[in-house]
Amino acid sequence: MSPQELKTKIFLDSGDPKETREVLDMLGFLDGQTTNPSLIAKNPQVQARLAKGEKFSQEEVLNFYRAVVKEVSGLIPQGSVSIEVYADGNTSAGQMLNQGREFFKWIPNAHIKFPTTAEGLKAAEAAVKEGIRVNMTLVFSQEQAAAVYAATRGAGPGGVFVSPFIGRLDDRGENGMDLIANIRKMYQSGDGHVQVLAASVRSLSHFTQSLALGADIITAPLKAIKEWAEAGKPTSPQPSLQEGREGLRPIPFQEINLGKPWQEYNIKHELTDKGIEKFAADWNNLIQR
Repeated sequence: MSPQELKTKIFLDSGDPKETREVLDMLGFLDGQTTNPSLIAKNPQVQARLAKGEKFSQEEVLNFYRAVVKEVSGLIPQGSVSIEVYADGNTSAGQMLNQGREFFKWIPNAHIKFPTTAEGLKAAEAAVKEGIRVNMTLVFSQEQAAAVYAATRGAGPGGVFVSPFIGRLDDRGENGMDLIANIRKMYQSGDGHVQVLAASVRSLSHFTQSLALGADIITAPLKAIKEWAEAGKPTSPQPSLQEGREGLRPIPFQEINLGKPWQEYNIKHELTDKGIEKFAADWNNLIQR
């Protein structure tokens, strides 16, 4: 399966350039890479330093993050590399925007990841007006995706990704794949300025279903990409891969008007809050106090 035959772009979800090289060798192509604080914390160099009882200063950890994305950017110069801002429950839109502006200068092919919260959406709304490409992350509901669409209206082609997290919905018994299908269906009435990026992909089943549903992009860890490659790069779900998914609760489609201001959508979701807490904790764990 060549990139010309695939309608969906394939991204690696990783904070390790060694894995980027491995996927390039395995597939012969890679369309992009997504990073976040937890993935940077898992980088082998970071883990080796922590194992010695050494932590980073704020400046050191940002320099390390920049070095990683610069290396990845050099390996996939025609692709996209997502860089996530630091955000906890108290981070303001202004603070996120300032980080986003700085990170966007690191490499020529960056998308800046903001959380899909009120402050994150405010930051993204301002960012796209400045020509900053964004990836709205930790999406768990159709209304959050509608708010992303509304907040980023006017962005250029390829300027906005929305990242629904499939696996984390599955973890609590909901069929995360339904959210991908529902957002895709809702966006059909729009202008196409937001691309759907299937995230928190855990398995070959997630991978092939995302392809079958027509997700614009899939981001997956090395393990899932390897499974897909070893299975012959299938583009449709195999019945044998669906075992265990029958018991998941369906997520019904909602009729949502995309024409409203983003502030009018219900964007609150407990999994978004939990995700922010986890990313912040993993990042703060790297920094000496």
